[in-house]
Amino acid sequence: MAKKKDESEAITKGHFVRCRYCGQKNAVKDDYKNNSANCGKCKLPLSNEPHKKFADLSKHEYIHPADSKALAALKAIPGVDTSLKKLLEWTGESAIRVMFMASAIKVTPKQCPDLHAKLQIACTTLGVDMPDLFIQQNPVVNAFTGGVEKPIIVLHSSLIERLNDEETLAVISHEVGHIHAEHVLYLTAARLLEALANFGAARLIPGSEILKFIISAGIGSALLAWARRAELSCDRAAALVVQDPHIVGRTMMKLAGGTLTAKIDYDQFLEQGREFQKNYDEKKLDKFWADILNAGLSHPFPIWRVSEIIKWVEDGEYDEVMKNN
Repeated sequence: MAKKKDESEAITKGHFVRCRYCGQKNAVKDDYKNNSANCGKCKLPLSNEPHKKFADLSKHEYIHPADSKALAALKAIPGVDTSLKKLLEWTGESAIRVMFMASAIKVTPKQCPDLHAKLQIACTTLGVDMPDLFIQQNPVVNAFTGGVEKPIIVLHSSLIERLNDEETLAVISHEVGHIHAEHVLYLTAARLLEALANFGAARLIPGSEILKFIISAGIGSALLAWARRAELSCDRAAALVVQDPHIVGRTMMKLAGGTLTAKIDYDQFLEQGREFQKNYDEKKLDKFWADILNAGLSHPFPIWRVSEIIKWVEDGEYDEVMKNN
């Protein structure tokens, strides 16, 4: 009883701060100020500001219109759902899990506990069941979500090595956004098609007739076009979790500038994003080349992504979602 009383007095005096993200109670120095210390569990900055958890967030409240339009075009193709499910039956969702259980590090409460805490924050904020999270040694700066019935999230080591804790939360939240937005069936099929094309392995897998149908029916190209636009929706989901869209913006800056970001002015980077968006909207040739060049990528350009987040915030849509939930 005496211990609880002492603890209560210490909290009253401000010697402890409860993390607004994960709820961990942290001892702090007498001169503690907002963001001057980090949580011992999730490693995110401690702050007295509240962190909103969404009780019943609908994906339709944040889905990007380009995502909705591309998905509608994809679903309009006869046989698309049946074909993609058949493709994944042949390749086997279990193969994805076996691959990463055998070749990557599984994040648990005891293995990389701060990453596990960040995953828990993203899932509880959006209202998503916890998927498995893996770290894979990979020089490519990337992260992805795969699976259908039991999705998994994979972070490449080269990505998390260059991000701070808030930016890492943004990336994990982006991937959890794919689950919340119900992207996983189409996203897994898209990444599988990309892998088969890159390695020329299409003829080696069982069910290659299904793959031929998918390609001949135009499903493959429509699927990949949608997958790029789906990333814009999940950048919004990340902003809703970190609850500071500039954290998402700074993450995009690191994707664009790599290790040079210490020398890059963030405000100028935002201005570059606005300039890109303005040219895209007003100059037909810029729009043509942006669309053509981006068509060969798995994700939209980082500058494009930050310009879309800026626009979403400045149009008041971010505040609207935060206020109405």
